[in-house]
Amino acid sequence: DLGGHSLLATKLVSRIRTALGAELPIRVLFDHPTVAALAAALPASGAARPALRPADRPALVPLSPAQQRLWFIEQFEGPSALYNTPVAVRLTGAVDRPALERALKDVATRHEVLRTLVPTTDGQPHQLVTEAPELPLHAVPVATETELRTALAEAGGRVFDLATELPVRATLFSLPHDEHVLLVLLHHIAGDGWSVAPLFRDLGEAYRARTTGGAPDWPPLPVQYADYALWQRELLGDQERPTALLTEQLAHWQQALADAPEELALPYDRPRPAVPSHRGGLTEATVDTELHAALGKLAATQHASLFMVLQAAVATLYTRLGAGTDLPLGTPVAGRTDEALDDLVGFFVNTLVLRTDTTGNPSFRELLDRVRRTDLDAFDHQDIPFERLVEQLNPTRVPARHPLFQTLIALESRAAVPTAFGDLACAEHPFQLDVAKFDLSFRFTESTESTEQGSRAGLTVALEYATDLFDHATAATLAERLLRVLSAVAADPDAPIGGIDLLAPAEREQLLTGWNGPAVPVPDATLPELFEARATATPDAPAVVADTGTLSYAELDSRAEHLAAHLADTGIGADTPVVLLMDRSAELVVALLAVLKAGGSYVPLDDRHPAERLRQITAETGAALVLVDRAHRDHPLAADAPCPVLPLAPDSFGFDGPRRKRAQRPPLHPEQLAYVMFTSGSTGLPKGIAITHRDVVQLASDPCWQHPDGLRVLFHAPHAFDASTYELWAPLLSGGQVVVAPEGDLDAAAIGALVRAHRLTHVHVTAGLFRVIAEEEPGVFAGVREVLTGGDVVSAPAVRKVLAAVPGIGVRVLYGPTEITLCATQLALPTAESVPDVVPIGRPMANTRAYVLDGGLQPVPVGVPGELYIAGAGLARGYAGRPALTAER
Repeated sequence: DLGGHSLLATKLVSRIRTALGAELPIRVLFDHPTVAALAAALPASGAARPALRPADRPALVPLSPAQQRLWFIEQFEGPSALYNTPVAVRLTGAVDRPALERALKDVATRHEVLRTLVPTTDGQPHQLVTEAPELPLHAVPVATETELRTALAEAGGRVFDLATELPVRATLFSLPHDEHVLLVLLHHIAGDGWSVAPLFRDLGEAYRARTTGGAPDWPPLPVQYADYALWQRELLGDQERPTALLTEQLAHWQQALADAPEELALPYDRPRPAVPSHRGGLTEATVDTELHAALGKLAATQHASLFMVLQAAVATLYTRLGAGTDLPLGTPVAGRTDEALDDLVGFFVNTLVLRTDTTGNPSFRELLDRVRRTDLDAFDHQDIPFERLVEQLNPTRVPARHPLFQTLIALESRAAVPTAFGDLACAEHPFQLDVAKFDLSFRFTESTESTEQGSRAGLTVALEYATDLFDHATAATLAERLLRVLSAVAADPDAPIGGIDLLAPAEREQLLTGWNGPAVPVPDATLPELFEARATATPDAPAVVADTGTLSYAELDSRAEHLAAHLADTGIGADTPVVLLMDRSAELVVALLAVLKAGGSYVPLDDRHPAERLRQITAETGAALVLVDRAHRDHPLAADAPCPVLPLAPDSFGFDGPRRKRAQRPPLHPEQLAYVMFTSGSTGLPKGIAITHRDVVQLASDPCWQHPDGLRVLFHAPHAFDASTYELWAPLLSGGQVVVAPEGDLDAAAIGALVRAHRLTHVHVTAGLFRVIAEEEPGVFAGVREVLTGGDVVSAPAVRKVLAAVPGIGVRVLYGPTEITLCATQLALPTAESVPDVVPIGRPMANTRAYVLDGGLQPVPVGVPGELYIAGAGLARGYAGRPALTAER
C-alpha cells in the first residue's frame, strides 16, 4: 500500500529487486501486514547504493538539503512558528516530573539531532552537535480545558532561534485530578511526522526506567542524523559532480513536470497576497466505514492503493471546480530508504509532485489507472530532494506561492504514541497550530479500529487551508464536495467524472431557481399596440422632446402612422428589414415607430462606420428600403445602396401635422422582428442580432425601472447601439418622455445641462463615461432619480463618489450582451455603503434565467468560474441569416 505505508513498500521493492538481481518494474499490491511480513523475510538491500554508516565527520557537518531549505526560508522570511511540529499526549495519573525531565535528557542524548544547533560560519549554516543537552521541562498548571487550549496554542507558537537554541521544547500542562498534557514541540529541521513513533517510544521507555531508579537500556543507534546528511550528499553528489542516480532521477522529473501549470485556478475567496501570513485554519469531515470499505475495494480492483483513489478524487474535484485538467499535487514520502533510519528522529521526509491528468472527461476507473502509473513512476524516483528539484527546474518563484504545487495530499496513520507511559495511561491529544504551509492540505487518516468486514473502519479528512485565501465556510464546503465525489466514484467508477454532481440539493435549487429573475406578467402585445394604448390614454402628454420642439403622444402616433402607410405602399410588411441612416432626432423616433407599424423591422446604422461596411450590412439583412434624413442624402450608401433609398424630411409624409389612422393595417404578432442590430465586429465579423417585439416589451416592462411618477429618459446613445432600446422604449411604453440629445457625443457639462433643462429622471451612460464624470464632476447628475451604467467593469470608487456627491440618487448596474436585448442582469446600488469593492453584474432581470455552467453544461458551484448561459425574457431570435451560429450559441 504505497499510500499509507510507503516506507515498507519502498523497502520491499528494493529487496525484491536485489534478490532478483535486476531492475524490474515491481508493483506492490499487498496490504500492510503482508508487506511487513515479506519485508522481514527478504534479504536486505544489496550494495546498489553507498552504505549508510557512521561517517568520519568533517569539522563542519553540512545541513541536509531539506534542512538547508528550511534554514533559508527562515532567513528570508524571518523566524516564525510555520515549521513548528507540535505533538501532544494526554497522560492520566501522577506524573514524576524529575523522572520525566531526566527521560527528556536521555532521549536528546540518544538522538543527536535533538541537541544540534544550526550556527553559520562564513555565511554558511552547519550542524553543531552539543555534548550535554539541557532540556528543561516547563510545568504549566491550567484549571480548565479552555485554559489548556489557549496555553497549548501559545506554547506551540513559540519561535526557535536555531543558531543558539535546541530544536525541541517540552511543556507539561497539569489539570486537576491528575490529568496532564505533555507537549513536545519540535522544529521541523529536527524531526518529521515519522519521527513521532521513535521519539515517544524512546521517551516512554526512558520515563519507565527513570521512575524505577534506573536508566534506559537501548541498543545503540546504527547512525545519527549527521551521518545521514553526509550519506545523502554522497548518494546524490552536487551540482558540479552529480551521481548517476541524481542525473537519472532529475531527467525523469524534468520530463514528468515539463510545462506543468505553476498555479491552479481554485475558488479562492481573496486574491493571493504579495506576502503570505501563513495563518491557517482546519475543517474536518468523515468517510464512514461503508464508503471507506468501498473505496478500498475499488483500489484493490484496479491494482492501486487507497492513497491513489483519494488523489484521483481530489483531482476530480479540482477539475470540476474549474482548476483545469493538468493538476500538479504534492505528497510527502518518508524518505527513510535505509533500515538504519527506522528508529531515528530526524528530518527525512521528502515531497513528490504527482501530476494528474484528467483530460478527456475520463471515467474514474480510467483516471485511477492514470494516477497509478504516474504515482508508481514518482515513487521510483523519490530520492532527489524536493529542494534540489526546485533548484534544477527553476520555476517562477513567487514569495506567496509554494513552488511546483500548492495542494498537498497525504494518507497518514494515527500518531504512533504508546498507550502506556510508564505507569501512566497515554493517548494522543489532538492539537494543531493555526498555520498553513500550502494553500490547501488534504490529510486523510485511517481509523485503526477493526470491523467485522476487515480493517476499513473509516477515514478522517482534515482539510488545512490558508486563511489568506479561503474562508472557513469555503474550506468546509470543499470537504463536503470531496465526500460527494468519493461517494459518486465508489457507486459508479465507470461514469465520466464530468457528470459527478458536486451540489447539495438545496444548493442546486438555489442556483437553478432561487437566484433567477422573478416571474412577472408581461403584455402579450407588439410595440405599436402598446404605444397606441398610451397615445389613446394620454394623447396630449409629451412623448418626444428635442431641440426642434416637442411631439405629444398623439402627434407622434399620427406622424408615424402616416409614414407607415407610405412604407406599406412600397412593400414593407411582416419582418421586412428597413435600414435607417439618420441622425439622432425626433424624426428618427417617428421613423422607427413607423417601420414597426408597417410590420417591418428596423436596421439602424452608425454613420461613423465605413461606407462599405454599411453597404455590407444592408445587403446581408436583405433590406427592402433605406431611409435617409436630409443630413445623409449625399452619403455614399445613398448613392450605392443594394435596395431603394427613401429620403425623409421633417415636412415629408405628413410630418407637419396629424393624420387619421389607416383603415387597413397588417396583423402584427409579438414574435415578429422589431429590429436587427449589428455587433461591433471587434471579435470577428459583425453579427446582426434579430430582436422581436416580445423581447423589447420584456425589457421595457421590467419592474426594476418602473416608477409611478413616470420616466424622463435621455436618448443620447447611438441608435445602432443597444442602450438606445432602453432609452426609447422604456419611456414610450410607460407614458414617459424621450429627451433627444443633440447629435454627437456628450461630455459631462452637456449632460448636466440636459439634466437641468429637462428635469431628467434617468440617464444611461457607459461604464467608461460614468468613471470620467465621477472623477471630474459627479454633481452633474443632481436631480436624476437613477443613473444606469454598464457594458464594462463598473468602478466601485466611481459609484461611491456619485452616490456621495448626489444625495438621494441611485446607481443601477446593467450587464448583458445585445443577444439578450441590452441586459440580462441588474444591480441597484442605493447608497455608498452598499457598494462592494468589486461591483458584480447583479441578479437576472424579471422572467430571465442566468446560469454559470461548466464544459459539460452542469451548473458550477458558487465561486467557480464557468460560462454564462442566459435564457428566458429578451433572448434574441438569433443571428440574422446565420442559423449555424445561432444554433451554436
